[in-house]
Amino acid sequence: MVVCWRVTSIHTSEVCPQVKIWNLEKRDGGNPLCTRIFPAIPGTEPTVVSCLTVHENLNFMAIGFTDGSVTLNKGDITRDRHSKTQILHKGNYPVTGLAFRQTGKTTHLFVVTTENVQSYIVSGKDYPRVELDTHGCGLRCSALSDPSQDLQFIVAGNECVYLYQPDERGPCFAFEGHKLIAHWFRGYLVIVSRDQKVSPKSEFTSRLSQSSDKQILNIYDLCNKFIAYSAVFEDVVDVLAEWGSLYVLTRDGRVHALQEKDTQTKLEMLFKKNLFEMAINLAKSQHLDSDGLAQIFMQYGDHLYSKGNHDGAVQQYIRTIGKLEPSYVIRKFLDAQRIHNLTAYLQTLHRQSLANADHTTLLLNCYTKLKDSSKLEEFIKTKSESEVHFDVETAIKVLRQAGYYSHALYLAENHAHHEWYLKIQLEDIKNYQEALRYIGKLPFEQAESNMKRYGKILMHHIPEQMTQLLKGLCTNYRPSLEGRGDWEASGCRANSEEFIPIFANNPRELKAFLEHMSEVQPDSPQGIYDTLLELQLQNWAHEKDPQVKEKLHVEAISLLKSGRFCDVFDKALVLCQMHDFQDGVLYLYEQGKLYQQIMHYHMQHEQYRQVIAVCERHGEQDPSLWEQALSYFARKEEDCKEYVAAVLKHIENKNLMPPLLVVQTLAHNSTATLSVIRDYLVQKLQKQSQQIAQDELQVRRYREETTRIRQEIQELKASPKIFQKTKCSICNSALELPSVHFLCGHSFHQHCFESYSESDADCPTCLPENRKVMDMIRAQEQKRDLHDQFQHQLKCSNDSFSVIADYFGRGVFNKLTLLTDPPTSRLTASLESGLQRDLLMHSRRGT
Repeated sequence: MVVCWRVTSIHTSEVCPQVKIWNLEKRDGGNPLCTRIFPAIPGTEPTVVSCLTVHENLNFMAIGFTDGSVTLNKGDITRDRHSKTQILHKGNYPVTGLAFRQTGKTTHLFVVTTENVQSYIVSGKDYPRVELDTHGCGLRCSALSDPSQDLQFIVAGNECVYLYQPDERGPCFAFEGHKLIAHWFRGYLVIVSRDQKVSPKSEFTSRLSQSSDKQILNIYDLCNKFIAYSAVFEDVVDVLAEWGSLYVLTRDGRVHALQEKDTQTKLEMLFKKNLFEMAINLAKSQHLDSDGLAQIFMQYGDHLYSKGNHDGAVQQYIRTIGKLEPSYVIRKFLDAQRIHNLTAYLQTLHRQSLANADHTTLLLNCYTKLKDSSKLEEFIKTKSESEVHFDVETAIKVLRQAGYYSHALYLAENHAHHEWYLKIQLEDIKNYQEALRYIGKLPFEQAESNMKRYGKILMHHIPEQMTQLLKGLCTNYRPSLEGRGDWEASGCRANSEEFIPIFANNPRELKAFLEHMSEVQPDSPQGIYDTLLELQLQNWAHEKDPQVKEKLHVEAISLLKSGRFCDVFDKALVLCQMHDFQDGVLYLYEQGKLYQQIMHYHMQHEQYRQVIAVCERHGEQDPSLWEQALSYFARKEEDCKEYVAAVLKHIENKNLMPPLLVVQTLAHNSTATLSVIRDYLVQKLQKQSQQIAQDELQVRRYREETTRIRQEIQELKASPKIFQKTKCSICNSALELPSVHFLCGHSFHQHCFESYSESDADCPTCLPENRKVMDMIRAQEQKRDLHDQFQHQLKCSNDSFSVIADYFGRGVFNKLTLLTDPPTSRLTASLESGLQRDLLMHSRRGT
């Protein structure tokens, strides 16, 4: 859409301008379509149009006149019915420039005359006006900048170029020369000014009447504050911008095209002139990437370094951090005289968290060489972990090596490098108390590991405090904020057995620790009790004071009796034997039921009474002790009649040895006479005589019983059985038919028999006794093949003959009856067995 005006002369003294609007996209007979024509004058009096501007969305159009008035068309300017024309401004000075500025939803109109500058808000009502300045400019000497200059209104006066916001005046630039044209192009301000040697001409005089003049075209970069281009032209008519280039139209009919060079070419030109600051500003305004900027900073730094400006050079190198390899800069400033510059670079490198361990080492070395404690403290004393821009462990190593122990300790403590903190305290400062306090503040796992690592050193220098901390660590540990062990609350506990080696050269503290653990924590590992026993036995063995030795003896025995050595019996026994702790050895023998060892111990020490006491105390569990005692005393050459007599008395009472074996045993003693065993032999013979008499009496009784039973069996076989019972054996009432009679002599009513009998073939009265006999027979038959049991009973019994007789009675040694025997013999055997059964279980016979 093209908006223009045509001036038509109505009278010689009157002017009547018109506005015509064409649509270039539509055609009317080959020409663009004219969509609207309307008069431009603000009132009834004719005047001349001086300038015109249209909003980019075609909703606003402003026309300025030489009489100082301005008309505003609001609405769609391409249509009559959608547009409204009104007078916006009236004044006494010709209007020389107009420009719309859109900010959000607000539209401003800048109006400049030859004497003032003002702005209107045209998007609302009442159109409020703000006067911005009291001097103006000539025709075509105003323009609106692009967003790079915040859309400011530019007014080119004769002395300065002013920039305006809608509500105030902005900066100004002092450009010499009489301004003829002002134009804005892609961030540049284009000014055409008349050479000062040429006399000025009026802007409102006829151009045709003007003679040829030399004019200067300057292109200014306001952001970077330099002249991008300057040239002299012959009588410039106008400056146009199109297709990415700037065109200068001169009166001689020529068009000069000005094309902007690429950014790299501009920079190279600036580099050749060593205009690095300007190059940097230019690169930023052209939005050059960070890599390109870093390259400029590096070249600028190299330039300053070559000129000897090391402070300025390092500032430029700092701006390359993150793009330029730090070693490139560091090598330039390794000289001791440049240590300040190197320090500044390394500080910035750390603040941007781009430093490695080597950079940290180098920076700290710089601080130490400069002895700048304040900078060093500022570097390491950060407020939080997120603000740390260096490798803490490397810093600790460097500070420790340089002797800055307090700074190294600060880092180690604040960043939880516990191992380094303790190393410095123990190896460098030798502050053992502080190291122990620090361990007491650590969490359980770290406290435990550090106690294992540094326990021997601390135990050597501060044994009491170290022992106290270990007691808490192995019971209920809780970190203490005050450095004192505070373990009342339930917490973790370490394995106390693992800390025993720490007390290698501190037996007194070891004993206190072990006793504490055994009292406070009864379920302590077995190693605690083993070590405590060994320590007590060592003290007992080396003690010279009888009273103290007796006290240690009681403690050791009490520990052995605590029951903590049941599973490690052998180990405790070895410890007692190593230290010749006799009472402990005997106690352990007794607990382990090693009666033979107890006996041998007393025999080795020729403790006769103790031998007899052992036999009396443990003879029930192990009868062979008496036999060993008899053999022991029999081998003694001295007179041991008293002890032999005591042993023989017990052997006789318990019948532990055959008399012949007793005689053979005592035959080894050359001092033992017959009188020693006379009483024993006499009593033994008397008992045997009594036993023989009893056995003979029992034999006669058994023979008589056997004869009686055989006669009864014969009578039952050959003679009739007469039943003369008149009363029932169950109810004891008179018998009535029908009745039931048994060969055993018992008779029953039939109804009583049926009520009380368990089977038809058994007598209810004799059944319980018969059942016992049958059970005994079956038990004997089942035990006939238990040879192992027979051997065991034969070995353990005091009377072996009785055992053999018992097994003879069971039929163990009876001859087996083969199936190949003649039938008659089998029949005879069956008849005998039948008679025996009749004796035990009588068949029922009805009357």
